[in-house]
Amino acid sequence: MPNCHCKSTDRHFTPARARDELATYRQRGPTGTARLILQCLGDMGWKAETILDIGAGIGVLHHELLDRGVKRAVHLEAACAYVDIAKEESQRRRHTDRVSFVHGDAVTVASAVGMADLVTMDRVVCCWPDLGALMQISTQKARRYYALSYPHDRWYVRGHTWWQNARRRRTGNPFRTFVHPVSEIHRLVEASGFEVRGSRSTLIWEVLVCSRRDAT
Repeated sequence: MPNCHCKSTDRHFTPARARDELATYRQRGPTGTARLILQCLGDMGWKAETILDIGAGIGVLHHELLDRGVKRAVHLEAACAYVDIAKEESQRRRHTDRVSFVHGDAVTVASAVGMADLVTMDRVVCCWPDLGALMQISTQKARRYYALSYPHDRWYVRGHTWWQNARRRRTGNPFRTFVHPVSEIHRLVEASGFEVRGSRSTLIWEVLVCSRRDAT
């Protein structure tokens, strides 16, 4: 992914938007797909000491998981405003010494990021045009568990995505979202050595939580 990905992400995910998401999180706790990922992890009885949170946003998943036994987290995010807000929340929660913050997109900075017991990608697949490259690098970083969410490839989701992208195009916003074939996502997960251990689904989103077949 070219460097302009971070520029377009910064334009779309603004400081005001990050601040609003933080306010909602502090008021309501984890919501949406983040809540579903946490539910699936709880149901499968996972045990992990490290997490790599790709496209971490304001850091909801690692904020919660550091309170549930994870010892260290890496927050990887392409939007500067979200990194700043996540740092603020980590400081408030006294997690600062347990979180490393990396600004950049996953494919470009992957070589600088180590493996983790658990890799999470909540609402990241839909922001990436090259599904194969993103899933290849993210699954390689997962030592034991892999969790992700993505939109269904249904007609109404594709139609809404087309409308959103057309509106962005008219306003000169280069940020785009994508609806990838769900069957291909499942195929890539399995081809990377994982098996699905839990899933959740809404009208728009699907969540998968997987474990590596050869993990000991």
